[in-house]
Order: sequence, then structure tokens, then C-alpha cells
Amino acid sequence: MRVGMMLNYSGGFTETVSELADFERAGLEIVFVPEAYSFDAVSQLGFIAAKTERLGIASGILPIYSRTPALTAMTAAGLDFVSGGRFTLGLGTSGPQVIEGWHGVPYDAPVGRTRELIEICRAVWRRERLDHHSKLYDIPLSSGGTGLGKPLKLINHPVRERIPVVIAALGPKNVALAAEMAEGWQPIFFFPEKAGLTWDAPLAEGTAKRDKTLPGLDVIAAAPLAIGDDVTGLRDLTRPMFALYIGGMGARGKNFYYDLACRFGYEAEAAQIQDAYLGGRKDEAAGLVPAELAEKTSLIGPLGFVKERLAAYREAGVTTLNVTALGASHAQRVKDIETIRGLVG
Repeated sequence: MRVGMMLNYSGGFTETVSELADFERAGLEIVFVPEAYSFDAVSQLGFIAAKTERLGIASGILPIYSRTPALTAMTAAGLDFVSGGRFTLGLGTSGPQVIEGWHGVPYDAPVGRTRELIEICRAVWRRERLDHHSKLYDIPLSSGGTGLGKPLKLINHPVRERIPVVIAALGPKNVALAAEMAEGWQPIFFFPEKAGLTWDAPLAEGTAKRDKTLPGLDVIAAAPLAIGDDVTGLRDLTRPMFALYIGGMGARGKNFYYDLACRFGYEAEAAQIQDAYLGGRKDEAAGLVPAELAEKTSLIGPLGFVKERLAAYREAGVTTLNVTALGASHAQRVKDIETIRGLVG
């Protein structure tokens, strides 16, 4: 099991990057940079590449709608180049609230667009002439333009012609797609004991069609981390995040994270959280997050508890564990990462 880290897109980036060298020495293997409607992930990934030597870097995630397929492929090849072959392309659909509200483009055909985007990226990295025509992507443009477009290929020779692709997915169709054609799959709110009930069927469906040239699927789960006999109160720090996603990341009837909470068996709690959050009562919404959800999706507690949860993650098939270290000091956070690295082997 690899140990990774997801950085915070809302603040503290520079401070965290200044600590990455110590985390790298403690055993951290890969760092993921998200992109929502804050600073872009690409510039920050380039900054990390320059500040580290061996650490893997990954987008976690780039929305599939915000860049053309060719630009996504170029960007991935560029980040792989400046990092010396350390980049992983994390892709996801985000949601209508961000894609239509921030980028101003329709949120349509998420599964089809993801599939074709990956196909196009891999063709670009192989330096094939880009000639792709479908209902979703028409490259070169065959109608509505000047008629002067022609199939082109990437000028540079990429460091790798097969940059790893990770799909962030929750719904059954996108999860099946990840298992079929991506190197990795990144769910959110990974609850080891409930993950199988939610995702086993689409994972099996996709695996049955999986490209035989691909390695085994890298399952990437996130968990906040703090090890100690007096740290369980830190689990409450995760409540506002759960409340935001379950209650406010979308609208009534169109919230993927709300639906996931329901699939986990928290239908009543999810409805209460959404009512409170959309009613402007964010603190109340955070207080309604089930204690079990905050506990079982974390690595916060005494060493014995952390060992038990690691065993549960391993049993559920997790191969990369993205930790968010919450220790009170930098030294404690380094120590906790070092401990986890030793425990996962």
C-alpha cells in the first residue's frame, strides 16, 4: 500500500509544500493537488515538481470539461516532463454546480466524455496524428470553422507514452469505466466496511472488460490521520467537510455525495444535513454528521485503532492511502506519516 497525501485547495498550500521534503523522507510517495474553483492545480503541481526529487505528483482532479482533450494531454505530458516522469493524470467530472456555474459549459455525457478524453490523451502521448470524430469531440473540426484544421501530432517526445490515469468516480457507470480503462480509481468518503456494497458490482463489470495491458487497478482512498491516545476529538474536524459535500455540493435531487451517503445507509441523516446546510445552518449540519461516518473513514485515534482501520482498508482493496496529517506540530505530522509508512509495509 502506498502512502499519499491530498493537499488543501482552500489555503495553506505554500506551508504544506515547505513540509513535503520532510514528509518525503518519512515515506510519503505521492501528493495529489485538487482543482475546484480556486487556484488551478497545474501551476501548483509544477511548483511541487521543482521542490521535490522523488515524490510522485498527481492532479486530484482535473475536471474533464474545463480543458480541451488536446490541452489536457499536453498538460499531462508537460507535467510528466518537468517532474522527470513522476506525474499521474487524475480526472473527474466534478458536478453541474461547478462546471456550469464556474466554467459556463454544459454538464453533459460525463461517462462518454471521460472515455473519449482518455483515448485522445493516450493517442497524443503516442504521438499519433490526432484525428477523432464523434458526437462529443470533433478533432480536427470538420464543420462550423474555417475548414483549415488538419490532424496534428505532439511536437515533443513525451517522457512516457503511457502516463497513468486515475478516474475519480462515485456512480456505477463511471466506477465501471475506471475499472475498465484507467490505471487507478479514486472514490470519496471511502468507508471500508460499506465500500463493497456500494461499488463491488460496477468494479467487477469494468474489470471484466479491462485492457490486459493495464496493471491492476490502483484503489486510492483518503483518510485524515492523527495517532495518539488523546486525538479522537480531531475527528470533528472532518464534520464540516462531510456537511459541505452531503448538504451543499449540488442541489436537491442532484447531489452525488448525498446519494453516496444514502447508499451507505444514512438516508435520514443525509436529509437532515441537507436541510440544515441549504437553510444556512452550516454548524448544525456539521453536528448532524453521523459519528460512525467520521470515525470509520479516518485514521484518527490510538495506535491500536489505526492498525485496525488500516487492516480494514487493506481488506477492502485499497492500494494507495491518501492521508491528511492533522498532528498539532510539523514534527508530529512527520512522525505519524513515518508510522503509517511502517505499518503498511
